[in-house]
Parts: sequence; structure tokens; C-alpha cells
Amino acid sequence: MHSEITLFVNGKTTSLEVDNRRTLLDAVREDLGYTGPKKGCDHGQCGACTVMLNGRRIVSCLTLAVAAQDAEIVTIEGIAEGDALAPLQEAFVRLDSYQCGFCTPGQICSALAMLSEHAEGWPSAVTADVSPDAPTPELDAAEVRERLSGNLCRCGAYPSIVRATLEMAARKGISS
Repeated sequence: MHSEITLFVNGKTTSLEVDNRRTLLDAVREDLGYTGPKKGCDHGQCGACTVMLNGRRIVSCLTLAVAAQDAEIVTIEGIAEGDALAPLQEAFVRLDSYQCGFCTPGQICSALAMLSEHAEGWPSAVTADVSPDAPTPELDAAEVRERLSGNLCRCGAYPSIVRATLEMAARKGISS
């Protein structure tokens, strides 16, 4: 069965006819040509396909394209500001937060969405106090590592990824 859907990706609206079983990852990469999100494991375990859907990070390999109808989707290609890299992208480059680069688009999308989640007060598994009236936890290296744990880096660039994310948090005034 096929459906006609409208996807709003990186500020552009596109109508597509897709098989109802087609993943958002395949639609974004193969139909729309945004190759930033990668097909790593195709099981939602590595995070290489992470994109933002209405500001929240998702693994696009487990999300059906039809479920993203009319949602705002941002891939790594939509983060840059014109020809200039976004601040987090600049930090990743400057701090060597990548080696092979395969996971980098997903890492950056996840980190940006995570910073918003943290700013909204969402706790993590290492947050000491998760009671409803608890203050927003400090964003330290342990919090960042836990919050980004769904994005794997086979090269082991984690220390630099954490540094770049904390630098971005400091720029936004939300780190410890």
C-alpha cells in the first residue's frame, strides 16, 4: 500500500508517494537526497540516522515516513547557517570530535536536541534528583555522556564529542 505524504525537511516542503513501510531514513536519503543521516545498524541501536522531528531527536531508521507527515524534520544539512557552519559544527571540527565522520551527523543532531531537552528540565539516568520539583540538573560530562549514549562512535571520539557539546552548552549558558 502506498500513501501520498508531505515532508517538511530542512525548511523545504516535498510531496512524495511512498510505500507505507518505507522508513523516514530511506525517504530522506534516497528520495530527497539528504545523505547526512546514515544507515548504520538499521535497528535503532547506533544513532547514525538521528534527525530532529519537531525539535526532538529520533532514530529515522525506526520511524515510518508516513508518521512524519507534516512534521518539521531537520537533518545535519539543515543545521548550518547558510554557507557557515553552525556553532556546534565548528566546535566538532576545532576539537577533533570526529575521526571517520560516519556518526558525526547523528551525533550533532542528537547533541543539539539534547541541549534543548536539558534546558526544558528533562532528567537522565544519571540525574540525582528526578522528582517533579527538582531543579534542572547541572550539565556536566557525566550528564552529556549519558544523554548521548544512544549515539555510538566506533572510532572512540567520545571525549572530544563531550567537550564540543559542553562548549556549546556553555555558549547557551546551560552548563555547569
